[in-house]
Amino acid sequence: MGWAGLLLALGCIALAQRWHGGSLLTLLDGPAFLIVVGGTLGAVILQTPTRYLKQAVVQLGWLFRPEPLDLASQAQRLEAWALRGRQYGLLALEELSDQESEPFTRKGLTMLVDGVEIEHMRELLEAEITIEQERNEHGARVFESLGGYSPTIGIIGAVMGLIQAMFSLEAPAELGAGIAVAFVATIYGVGLANLFYLPVANRLRTLHYHQALFQEMTLEGLLGIAHGDNATQLRRRLQIYLQGE
Repeated sequence: MGWAGLLLALGCIALAQRWHGGSLLTLLDGPAFLIVVGGTLGAVILQTPTRYLKQAVVQLGWLFRPEPLDLASQAQRLEAWALRGRQYGLLALEELSDQESEPFTRKGLTMLVDGVEIEHMRELLEAEITIEQERNEHGARVFESLGGYSPTIGIIGAVMGLIQAMFSLEAPAELGAGIAVAFVATIYGVGLANLFYLPVANRLRTLHYHQALFQEMTLEGLLGIAHGDNATQLRRRLQIYLQGE
């Protein structure tokens, strides 16, 4: 659904350009695109450690296939585990921990089966959530930085284009075309920032929030199982997280 917004924005821009009788080809300029995109990437690469750049690329893939973290489904699984734990003991969950594919859930189940003290388990998993969120935030900041530099680099591209246009002062027709092309760089800079870079940064933060909510609910559920809560009691614990989704 998120990509529909980008297509809508680009479609409206293209429609407005055609509405005024302009050609879409006037918005295409290779050198301007190279200056804006290359300059922006160069600035961000200069300020950002390589590992954070890699995280940003990986997180960009989440927009195409977000991690399947279904809170309602996880709540149902936790309730089933609570029932199984009360009936057969916590050791009966060992097989589930070995089969679990979600890393945070698997780590919590393993602690539960190993008999880690409840408060110690809480401290370790809360630290895991905090560190994971800080790590994820670096990816969003990369796109936020791209959105910050892009308009300025666009102005640089426009000024460079105007400098080139000044050499055509004796040919008014060429001068007008040169000035028009120069401002395409500004469109690229502002457009990429506000239609792609900054929306992607905010979208990633939304996904990070959902992941944190999933992990906090999982932690609360596992602590409830450790306390010996039954399925009904556990459902009350988890209801607040389902309401906040």
